Amino acid sequence: MIMTRSSAQHGLPRGRRIAAALLVSTLAGTALAACSADAEVPKPAEASGKSVGETADGTRISWGDCPAPAEGQTRDPHLDCGTLEVPLDHQDPGGTKIDVAVSRLSTAEPGKRRGVLLLNPGGPALGGLDMPGTMASTLPKSVLDRYDLIGFDPRGVGHSTPQSCGLRDPGVAGLFPYPAADGSITKNVALAEAGAERCADTVGKNLRYFNTADTARDMDLIRRALGEKKISYWGRSYGTYLGTVYRSLFQDHTDRMVLEGNVDPTKVWADQVADTWGKGMADRFPDAARVAAAQAGTLELGTNVAQVTDTYLTLADRLDRTPAAIPGASMSLDGALLRNMTYALLLRNDTLPVLARFWKAADNLSHGSTTAADTAVLKEVFAATPASPGIPADNQATMFMALTCGDAEWPHDVDGYAARTAADREKWPLTAGMPANIWACAYWDKPAEATVKVVKGGPRNTLILQNRRDNATPWEGGVGLHKALGDGSAFVGVDNGGHSVYGEGSACADKATVDFLATGHLPDKDVYCTDVTRKEQ
Repeated sequence: MIMTRSSAQHGLPRGRRIAAALLVSTLAGTALAACSADAEVPKPAEASGKSVGETADGTRISWGDCPAPAEGQTRDPHLDCGTLEVPLDHQDPGGTKIDVAVSRLSTAEPGKRRGVLLLNPGGPALGGLDMPGTMASTLPKSVLDRYDLIGFDPRGVGHSTPQSCGLRDPGVAGLFPYPAADGSITKNVALAEAGAERCADTVGKNLRYFNTADTARDMDLIRRALGEKKISYWGRSYGTYLGTVYRSLFQDHTDRMVLEGNVDPTKVWADQVADTWGKGMADRFPDAARVAAAQAGTLELGTNVAQVTDTYLTLADRLDRTPAAIPGASMSLDGALLRNMTYALLLRNDTLPVLARFWKAADNLSHGSTTAADTAVLKEVFAATPASPGIPADNQATMFMALTCGDAEWPHDVDGYAARTAADREKWPLTAGMPANIWACAYWDKPAEATVKVVKGGPRNTLILQNRRDNATPWEGGVGLHKALGDGSAFVGVDNGGHSVYGEGSACADKATVDFLATGHLPDKDVYCTDVTRKEQ
């Protein structure tokens, strides 16, 4: 649920890039997962530097060609790919095995090489095979000379033994439980339970091993297979939690770590969704409202932030009650879809003008009076996203659920969800109560193990990058992560909106990142960057 640099640089047409925003990183859990009546007692996740399912000495990845990309995507021709076999259950290293797809872009210069930089784009449940090529185009020589860039599809995702619940609506956005127009959650309860049962019937208990802790253990097996004593890491969005878990489990194997757009590891996952999503949207929405207000003469949505916000809330309510058919598409625009597209297009500054035009088109559509310009922007926003060969259509949605429901247990009290939804709906009208609503995780089986306890302190080897107005992983997530890691981390905040920090207009933040990766130097105290230069919009 994010428009990432990776999608922007893989050669996707602009319309497809915008539609892809709903299939990428969001960091706010979702519904649907596997449940059963005979759940086992969770096993503790111990913070230790030992990989439970170690590869045999001498095990290496055999590098070769990469899997075929989705239609219209391009790939760095120097990228190599391979497969590593890992245990399904790391507590049973001799049992069932699964495959993890790994990629490598050899950029390090002999004599300057420090090691490898492992990359994760977030999600939850985004594949990362192409991330080395994406990052290589944004990083300076001082960093590329020191690291070979390593990507991977996390277990269950993409080409790493992909999982599928056979969901009828394969998109991640379809999982977000917006209440009915009157605030009722009755339909959400039924959908959550049905989704959980579908995953349980289709995949069964094995889905609970596709969690963040076991993904971190896979990372350590990748490290061993590469012959490295330590790995450096760059994770975005959900990838910040994955990195934090790896750092806690394998502190002795962690070199330099960059975490960008952050999750508070003490709020995984129900609290992360309920406590931050509404405020994150409220903090970010005015940036887009100002863009719309600046075009009041043509868009007619309002002349200031308050007026544009009122217009938007009125439009969302109207579409909740009377969805409008989208010309040339087999779908209708309802309030939930309006909110989901708004969320996605708020993730980048350069899509705010598109968002403003989309609101105008949606408003006209709801009144049955679309123009040619409206039709064009609707076509751009809802353009089809190409499928990746060999990957189930619902793979990201399935794994999004597996991770958010399988990392920590969610509340099960339906009445409690109803009460919290009503309160959240009143406090944060932009999100209409959805973040506090019931997800399929309420019907999920108990996690395979206890949530990993974050190790505080340790080596000072982690740089936290956080935007002030990030609607996906709000400011409070970065602050919470910094507090959880304590003296082991340095914090760089940026007076910017959107989900990405590096390469988004702050020389202050970019310099701190490059200096850290190239030299190991971290700021001596917290930094707040106010030098953002806006990109062309």
